[in-house]
Amino acid sequence: MVNRPIVLVHGAWGGSYGFRKVRPLLWGAGHEVFTPSLTGIGERSHLTNPSVSLSTHVQDVVNTVLYEDLNNVVLLGFSYGGMVVTGALDHIGDRVDHLVYLDAFVPGDGQSVNDLVGNPGRGRIHLGADWLVPPRPRQMDDPDEMQWSDQRRTHQPARTFTEPVGLSMPLEQWPFSLTYIKATADPGEDGGSAFWRAAAHARASKSWTLHEIATHHLVPFTHPDDLASILLALAESS
Repeated sequence: MVNRPIVLVHGAWGGSYGFRKVRPLLWGAGHEVFTPSLTGIGERSHLTNPSVSLSTHVQDVVNTVLYEDLNNVVLLGFSYGGMVVTGALDHIGDRVDHLVYLDAFVPGDGQSVNDLVGNPGRGRIHLGADWLVPPRPRQMDDPDEMQWSDQRRTHQPARTFTEPVGLSMPLEQWPFSLTYIKATADPGEDGGSAFWRAAAHARASKSWTLHEIATHHLVPFTHPDDLASILLALAESS
């Protein structure tokens, strides 16, 4: 059996705690699992400040991989985390075997979250005098679990949404496999969202593998078993 370290990067307004149901399933199969907390949000919300940017979060992930000296990595970006793992590739792409986007943004070079979330004036993240962006409400099937999650969601520095990602070549030209996992039952998400557009691209491309999970956006909370199964198949592949 091939074993690869698995690095899971959380989304906006969240933290590494979002993978708390997934980690034991991967550990139980004998894999090393790393869930870096991004600066200024989640477990590291005490470090928030106006200078925190997408580059800050990219460095959080890059440093995890480099300082732990990880190779042959399964690297997953969840939601906003897709921006982060994409930005990390020019630094650690040679250490990645499998790149996974979980209901996530898949940016090209020079694109920001604001560029991907819709047409001007529609669904964009607007910046005012306040440099913190409040969390977007997310539905969960279990009211108690939703309350537990909501209590931990934090405001996020605006520069993480406005800074463009840097990527030296298209994803399909990198020597790792590409997987997209789409949550297909998120209430209120229309077929033109950035996540559905990314899924459509993955479906049409021979370079990608597409998986669908019939649940809302917070897949690590609702379907940890399904998510772990996909990751284990990648981690243990030859």
